Amino acid sequence: MENQPLVSVIVPVYNEEATLRELLERLRRAPFRKEIIVVDDASTDKTPDILAEQPDIIAIRHERNQGKGAAIRTGIQYATGEVIIIQDADLEYDPNEIPKVVAPILRGEATVVYGTRFRRGMPRGMPLPNKIANIILAWAVRLLYRYPLTDEATCYKAFRTDFLRSIPLQCQRFEFCPEVTAKTLKRGVPILEVELEGYRPRLKREGKKIRWTDGVEALWTLIKYRFRG
Repeated sequence: MENQPLVSVIVPVYNEEATLRELLERLRRAPFRKEIIVVDDASTDKTPDILAEQPDIIAIRHERNQGKGAAIRTGIQYATGEVIIIQDADLEYDPNEIPKVVAPILRGEATVVYGTRFRRGMPRGMPLPNKIANIILAWAVRLLYRYPLTDEATCYKAFRTDFLRSIPLQCQRFEFCPEVTAKTLKRGVPILEVELEGYRPRLKREGKKIRWTDGVEALWTLIKYRFRG
C-alpha cells in the first residue's frame, strides 16, 4: 500500500461522540492509502476528547461553530493527497466503498466522482421528506445544468485535489454540495457517478442534522450559481 497514491479524507464533525470512534476505525481498516483530516466545528460534547486520543489523524478545531461547508473548506487547506474525498462522521456511508469512488480519478479517467445512492432507486429506510428533496435536487441539476446527475446531495464526493482547490468555495453549511456541483458543471467538467451499495440512512432520532430548510437552501444555491459566477 506504500506505493499507492495518497487520498485525503476530510471528515467534518459536530457533536458526533456516539459514532466518531467507530467511523475512524472503519476508515483505518478501509483498503486504501489515506490521511484522515478531521475538522471539529466547535463540538460541545466529547468529540474533542475522542480526537485527542487519535495520534494518527490530523485534527483541526473551529473555536466557533461555522457549519459543515466551512469545516470542509478548512480541511482542504490541510490536504496533501492527490485526491480529496468527503466523509461524514456518522455511519451512513461505508468507508470500504471509498476505493471504488476514488479509483477513476487515480487512473486518470475522471476529475470528479460522486458515489450515487440512487442508481437502483431510493434506498430502504430513507424518510419520505429526504427522498422528495433528493429527487428535486437531482432534477434541478438536470434542468439547470443539462446534466444527468442522479445524486446531487451524496456525501461521497471525490475530487482531484488541485481541481477542488481551484474552485472559489463560499459555502458555510450544507450548501457545499450544490455549490461544488454547480461550479464543477459550469466549468464543463463532467461528474462521473459510481454506485454505492453500503449506504444506511440515519434518522433524526439518531442525530441526523440536515433539515428540510437545508433542501430549500440547496435548491436556491443551484439556481443562484447557475446565473452567477
